[in-house]
Amino acid sequence: MSKLLGCLVLIFFYMVTAVSSATLTVNWSLGTDYTPLTTGKTVSVGDTIVFSYGAGHTVDEVSENDYKGCSLGNSITSDSSGTTTIALNTTGPRYFICGIPGHCAAGMKLAVTVASASSNGVGGGTTTPTPFTGGAGYIPTTTQAIPCAAWALSFPLEALVVNWAIIFYASALS
Repeated sequence: MSKLLGCLVLIFFYMVTAVSSATLTVNWSLGTDYTPLTTGKTVSVGDTIVFSYGAGHTVDEVSENDYKGCSLGNSITSDSSGTTTIALNTTGPRYFICGIPGHCAAGMKLAVTVASASSNGVGGGTTTPTPFTGGAGYIPTTTQAIPCAAWALSFPLEALVVNWAIIFYASALS
């Protein structure tokens, strides 16, 4: 009986452990104002930015000066694959521009400030996408501590596996 109780306690802690990460999805294109995407929002260490764009664009990470002046040719990194994923692993500001001449000056630039993981304010625990103007969107993937029944509804496959594990474990003890 104590083994079953121990198993149930472990399962409970698995279900209520808070995991916090978010994905900032950016529809990278000309004629878009990216300011609302990050104004008043905090991205945190552990979050990810995903730029989605068509041919004829790049995502270049640049210095603050190159960002402000839309200076090309000094990129820290550059990608033109159509989907660029940026893992935010350190705190501090990050600057991104399109490296095609004229595109940054036309508004294809994004600056974010990455805060420590404990101060994640972008997702706020919501699982409903919050739309932004200008073709950009934020899609949180944040999971917070939630009651058991709600967890089972939110994660049906995991709930099924946990239930079968409990049944199998209980029958093995009998």
